[in-house]
Amino acid sequence: MESKEEILRIIDVLNDTYESEEAWYGPSVVEALRDVTPKMAETRLSANTHSIAEIVYHMTTWRIFAVRKLQGDAEFDIKTQDKDWKKFPVVDEFEWEAIQMELSLSQEELVSELEKVADDSFLEEFVPGRDYSYYTMIHGVIQHDVYHAGQIGLIKKAAKAMRLEEDDDYGAYGDRSDYDNSADYY
Repeated sequence: MESKEEILRIIDVLNDTYESEEAWYGPSVVEALRDVTPKMAETRLSANTHSIAEIVYHMTTWRIFAVRKLQGDAEFDIKTQDKDWKKFPVVDEFEWEAIQMELSLSQEELVSELEKVADDSFLEEFVPGRDYSYYTMIHGVIQHDVYHAGQIGLIKKAAKAMRLEEDDDYGAYGDRSDYDNSADYY
């Protein structure tokens, strides 16, 4: 019987990066998204940057890509800009909840697909339609999360610096006491 130890370790790291309160590098994705209001989610720091809503959509898109590849779908791809970086000019409460729920569901589906893998040798196989292994793809999702969690944190911090929190839509975000130690992370 083959071992599944590496896959189980990868699932642990994937979950820690996504939702742990003790990720060693700083806030997990879920922590980074905590207290992000719809108004903050739609905010762009400049014309050539993405909003938090767009980043979360993008993260979901690539999780779905990984799931489809784990399912053996060689044809699935992300070929259009709108499929990868959907624009959200206005984000209301319902849409922001939906965007976050889709991310959460894609995380659950990704972990579920990995749990189905029989043994670690699967990680050495090449992803259908790609020139890299499943090992590389899954670690890419983890690295992608760390990168974008950092971006989300920076956008939140910049929004605070821009004093956007004065708008009532930011709710408790205007309370700076929760963010006094955040400089250690970004």
